[in-house]
Amino acid sequence: MSISEQRLEGIHSQAPPCHSASNYLWEDPPDEDKFSVCVHCGMCLEACPTYLQTGQEHQSPRGRVHLIKAVAQGKLEVNEAFEDPVFTCLDCRACETACPAGVQVGALIEQARGQVRQAMPLKGWKGWLNRLFLRGIFPYSSRLYLLGQLLKFYQKSGLQHVVRKLGLLKILPAHLKEMEKVLPPAGKPVLKTYPTVVPAQGPTKQRVGLLTGCVMDVVFSDINEATIRVLTRNGYEVVLPKEQKCCGALHIHAGDRETGKKLARQNIDAFLSAGVDKIVVNAAGCGCALKEYAELLRNDKEYKTKAQVFVEKVEDISKFLHDNGYEKPTGELNLRLTYHDACHLAHGQGIRFEPRKLLQSIPGVEVVEMTNADTCCGSAGIYNLTHPDMAGKILTEKMKHVPQDVELITMGNPGCMLQMAMGVLREGRNQRVDHTVEVLDWAYQQSSARQDSG
Repeated sequence: MSISEQRLEGIHSQAPPCHSASNYLWEDPPDEDKFSVCVHCGMCLEACPTYLQTGQEHQSPRGRVHLIKAVAQGKLEVNEAFEDPVFTCLDCRACETACPAGVQVGALIEQARGQVRQAMPLKGWKGWLNRLFLRGIFPYSSRLYLLGQLLKFYQKSGLQHVVRKLGLLKILPAHLKEMEKVLPPAGKPVLKTYPTVVPAQGPTKQRVGLLTGCVMDVVFSDINEATIRVLTRNGYEVVLPKEQKCCGALHIHAGDRETGKKLARQNIDAFLSAGVDKIVVNAAGCGCALKEYAELLRNDKEYKTKAQVFVEKVEDISKFLHDNGYEKPTGELNLRLTYHDACHLAHGQGIRFEPRKLLQSIPGVEVVEMTNADTCCGSAGIYNLTHPDMAGKILTEKMKHVPQDVELITMGNPGCMLQMAMGVLREGRNQRVDHTVEVLDWAYQQSSARQDSG
């Protein structure tokens, strides 16, 4: 039996069958039940940022699904011509919202990327960087914390000032220079500094686990702290399992499904053993990945059922608070803000009105609706690093719809926050970019200050 035949036999024993002539030779091929329902109606075209930028059929959801199907039917090889449209996709899921047939384009793209990276591993410096970060750093909390400490030293020691003054950043590409300017101050990871269990204020309603994330807990630890304060104030005991890992979203997006599955299993074990009622997430991309663990591990006999139990517990912080009741703040903030729908919150999880309701409940806050609020900003995980030109064009288009007369732009995803901050920087605007839960936390702080003074 040839190697290809052995691979195909392994695939057919673990996943839904593909066409007999399929050129997908590895585990987890794109699911025929998903791509076969596409009728190529074109409803997805106007929702796709890359199609709107290029006008090219193969850079549209419909075109990508057609290519995925062609490989399954043996009409197309897994080669560079297939790799480009599959990886140029933002995986923003806007096409899924627009699709009347319910085609799961996101899952198909991620499965196709897994096939591409098995058949065409990254080589040279790109391959080295990919392995270094995705397999050598992100899965290990201690190594992420070390990176955070280095960033903190760079920012606070005066080195950053010297580097900028000497113009050393000129050697970097424009998008990396912009990112360096908008990176928030590195904080202290809550997973390292907080106890495993943070008690609720007053009677305990539920015991909830908090996914602290990888980049989130190093670069945006203040958001994690705000999330803990908001949850405990509302009567929830917060559990921070020390064994939790990176959610694996970046790995799955990059085609490294093996590492993504490994991280998924570790998180499932960590949170299910913690005995929590819910698993709360404050990063849209992470939440979407967690909710798709059952799909990711559907062929894993040991974890398939456990993954489904895990998925049913996962909830975004805004929806969790909205659905389970929360204290309406009494402190006034007196500001005008607008809300950006993170793709993996609006399209990936169907969460739209809940964060708006939270913001509208804050006294003095005027929520100015953004036109096309649910169009992608170009962040898409690390897309703004791997495809900076396309990401930049999409960000430029996005900023056209951000109201000029607001003081703050808020959202529920850290990647979007960095990308939108770059947009504010490019246009010379004087606007803050913050997480939705931070705004609610500020209102609570105002409430407490008001009570203390009264």
